[in-house]
Amino acid sequence: MFDGKRDEVALKWRDTPLGGIDFEVQLASYLIDPSELNHDLSAVAKRRHLSYVQSDDAFYGKGAKRKIPDDAVLAGHLARKASALLEIVPALRNELKRNEQDRLFFDLEIPLSRVLAKMEFSGVRTSKETLEAMGIELNRTLDVIEQDIYQLAGVQFNINSPKQLGEVLFDKLQLPVIKKTKTGYSTAADVLEKLEGRHEIISKILDFRQLGKLKSTYIEGLLKVIHPKTGKIHTCFNQTLTQTGRLSSTDPNLQNIPIRLEEGKKIRKAFLPSEPDWVIFSADYSQIELRVLAHIADDDNLKQAFEEGLDIHTKTAMDVFGVEKEEVTSLMRRQAKAVNFGIVYGISDYGLSQNLRISRKEAGRFIEKYLDSFPGVRHYMEEIVKKARKDGYVTTLLNRRRYLPDIASRNFNRRSFAERTAMNTPIQGSAADIIKKAMVMMDERMEQANLRSKMLLQVHDELIFEVPNEEIDVLKEMVRMCDGACGSAQCTAEGGLCVWSDMVRCKVRKGRGGRSAGIT
Repeated sequence: MFDGKRDEVALKWRDTPLGGIDFEVQLASYLIDPSELNHDLSAVAKRRHLSYVQSDDAFYGKGAKRKIPDDAVLAGHLARKASALLEIVPALRNELKRNEQDRLFFDLEIPLSRVLAKMEFSGVRTSKETLEAMGIELNRTLDVIEQDIYQLAGVQFNINSPKQLGEVLFDKLQLPVIKKTKTGYSTAADVLEKLEGRHEIISKILDFRQLGKLKSTYIEGLLKVIHPKTGKIHTCFNQTLTQTGRLSSTDPNLQNIPIRLEEGKKIRKAFLPSEPDWVIFSADYSQIELRVLAHIADDDNLKQAFEEGLDIHTKTAMDVFGVEKEEVTSLMRRQAKAVNFGIVYGISDYGLSQNLRISRKEAGRFIEKYLDSFPGVRHYMEEIVKKARKDGYVTTLLNRRRYLPDIASRNFNRRSFAERTAMNTPIQGSAADIIKKAMVMMDERMEQANLRSKMLLQVHDELIFEVPNEEIDVLKEMVRMCDGACGSAQCTAEGGLCVWSDMVRCKVRKGRGGRSAGIT
């Protein structure tokens, strides 16, 4: 197939099962070079010197101009695509083998494609009434905040107009100008965040924007995509988009529902089990990327923190500030947390200074203290950049590649970004591989155990299921089993528990009367 998941879902909607998929060209092309933006069949064919295949957009047209031609013309296009598939597959097989990615492809990505097809077709039951009630409530809240802003500004204006907002903040209220654009004052989020504390109006404007986005994107947006026949939202999981190997979700994006705001948490309550007396069950990995860092960097201090079950951010604060556990303040822990996650993402002293609102010099000292406390991490960061320069790419634990053409660039900014990417990709990519492996294994085990439970969503390091009450305990045990998902030599024999099994945290949320109140 070219895109087996799409075809499988399309046929499921027509009560037609599809089995026996042996190869997916789009997936293979993506694994071989995830930096390529276009993995359409015509683009994949052209990269292998087969230029006789038109893209579907060129052949059918786009938007209002899209049309299906006569059968004879259509047959020619489809035949050329089929011919190209047959010609391309042997070359792709060889490239996967040469890159030592055949196991990643056949044992992980192809089976995962089948799992994602099931999830897309199953969908998530969504309460239209809950979303509509939330929309009304949000409108009331926005009206109150709007009036507060007008009162603080001393004038009514269009809050959503950057020009009018800029004039109010910087001309009328005389707040310090942070940045200017070609059209006037910048009122971007990062500018407003720097002005917080200078005037009460700033926090009100930030709240107004956040709640406005919540309403338009997640309330109105979700209401539009509830399927009229199933009453569910059927998102599309993109398996060939990100360079790190992470899955993404579109039409709509169900991985990005904000949970920091109380209103964001309420939106999750609109997602319900599709059966009476079932519950929503979530299992997520605790600090998966930092655990992967501890494993890859083989840092004794970092590993010890996890092995002893310590709060990793408190442990980092203890080491960096040289204090006992009882002496760690909330500020110390917050700064340590920023550095922990900053290191995972290859943060610079400038990036950390912006996050913590401290000077660049202070941020640099903070990073140095951290690396002195965790020498294995420093060694990893230095060695992975050297390896990237030598090979031109980095790999995850399961051999997913990411090419870094700018790693030897003379341009400082490009080279620095490539170096940070080299540090981050093996960590973030390995974490993505682990959750994918978990999804494949969970699907297999649920089928073998003949469970009625369904996997509904993947949200980065979290899997979300709908589960009959009587299967909760079974599923809790099942999600902790490993079979080598972590890619570590420390895993026990097949079927046994991994030393990382304490990574998995399970949550069940029940509403009144036994119904789920939503996703935890």
